[in-house]
Amino acid sequence: MSEISFTGTAFYEFLKEHKLMGSRCPHCGAVYAPPRPFCPTCMAADLEWVELSGAGKLASYSVIAIAPTAMLEAGYGRENLYCSGVVELAEGTRISAQILGVDVAHPENIVIGTPVKVAFIERGEGEARKTFLGFEVIA
Repeated sequence: MSEISFTGTAFYEFLKEHKLMGSRCPHCGAVYAPPRPFCPTCMAADLEWVELSGAGKLASYSVIAIAPTAMLEAGYGRENLYCSGVVELAEGTRISAQILGVDVAHPENIVIGTPVKVAFIERGEGEARKTFLGFEVIA
């Protein structure tokens, strides 16, 4: 797997396989998601792929009504709000994604620190089918 470049394309290919992948620095141990080709902590350039657990906690969030095109196409917008958030993964890195299982009609009830787990969101049909990263609240 080390021969696969640390690109957005590679990251999304792993998502299709329902794998949350990041990069880890073999020198200082820092983990990054999405993956990076070099370590900004120690400047090493020989990072390795690592599969992340997908467990984490909600670090921040925003309930969104004015959606970008991709989310409009998925059915979100002023009449169907969604939550986007930053998740601090168990491995220590943070990543942004859609947050599922929260009450977007009452954002005051969404709690920072809530445990979440990775969710792979499938949208589209046939050749247009894509997998997106999400996290869902652990009940």
